[in-house]
Amino acid sequence: MDWWRLDLNPKVVAAVRKANIQSMKEILSLSGPDLQRLTKLSNRDVQYLHKTVAVATKSDPVVTALQMYNGQCPFPTQNQRLSMGCPILDLLLRGGIPLMGITEIVGESSAGKTQICMQLCLSVQFPCRYGGQESGAVYICTEDAFPNKRLQQLIAFQPMLRDDVPADVVNNIKFGNNIFIEHVADVESFNHCLSKRIPILLSRGLIRLVVIDSIAALVRCEFGAADSIVKAKCLQKFGTMLHHLSHRFCSPIICVNQVTGAVSDSHLAHSELGLLDRRVLPALGLTWSNQLLMRLMVCRTHICIEGKLPEGEVCASTTGTVIRRMEIIFAPHLPQSFCNYIINEQGVRGMKETGVNGTREVGMNKLTIKTILKVSI
Repeated sequence: MDWWRLDLNPKVVAAVRKANIQSMKEILSLSGPDLQRLTKLSNRDVQYLHKTVAVATKSDPVVTALQMYNGQCPFPTQNQRLSMGCPILDLLLRGGIPLMGITEIVGESSAGKTQICMQLCLSVQFPCRYGGQESGAVYICTEDAFPNKRLQQLIAFQPMLRDDVPADVVNNIKFGNNIFIEHVADVESFNHCLSKRIPILLSRGLIRLVVIDSIAALVRCEFGAADSIVKAKCLQKFGTMLHHLSHRFCSPIICVNQVTGAVSDSHLAHSELGLLDRRVLPALGLTWSNQLLMRLMVCRTHICIEGKLPEGEVCASTTGTVIRRMEIIFAPHLPQSFCNYIINEQGVRGMKETGVNGTREVGMNKLTIKTILKVSI
């Protein structure tokens, strides 16, 4: 260690060398009395030595909570988000999905979980100034085959969905070439994928997003009711591996989860279901919940919309487009809130109130709401 580069008295430098201290880490690991005993320096010299070494080793500036709240954090990753591909959904999430951590999308069948994940796989390929990461994504399927036809449809409608991005930028992105599909059927294959295959793609910069659809299917098939302890250890192991990948490569992890029915009111009382009244719970229990940074619950409502689109075409009045709902169950940086959205040929589009009776705004489209009657059988 070249101690002469530090602003220290030559007497202090000579004492440190005589004590055979080789690095600044050793000085910081020693207490004041221990360092004073080894170097034979005065208490004042030891305090100055500690302070000088601490300043020299500090790589990042100190950030206050007020600076973080005002968006003045000097750490760029703290303020960066992966866009959902829709400004209204981005507004709900205050920019989109955080780059570091595990985000869970949980909901019943046909709620739109896979649609949201595929839209994220396209959004990550946009330049950073448009909410992307200029890289690809890996999509891990554990249940059904990957919906490639729907992906091709979403790619074809990207210029219409992302009208905030110049057309030449959208047309220059080869969306289909940057999505890697992996099918795994058991825990062993999934473990090999996380430990061997995905780190290679991340280290080469080919991907900046990992989607797992779904995490519950693997565990439910592998473990029975009597294997709760083994299942909990397996979930903790996977959570640790995913967190390591996310923080090492600054890449968001999206995990799709299923729901289970609440057996009794006591189960609902001890769960964090957010603002809306539901009779379902996220699968995998508290062990998996503790691994998550953010949980988003999506559901399908009993309302559909019909009306005129900007092109003058009329939506089908017999069925209409079903309104779905996304709710923030928990997140360290967001309050509990929710937003309605629809899924059409263009992709997932959020809805916001316009202040007009009976109408909502879907992107730039004003549509009329009608109720679908539930028929009891």
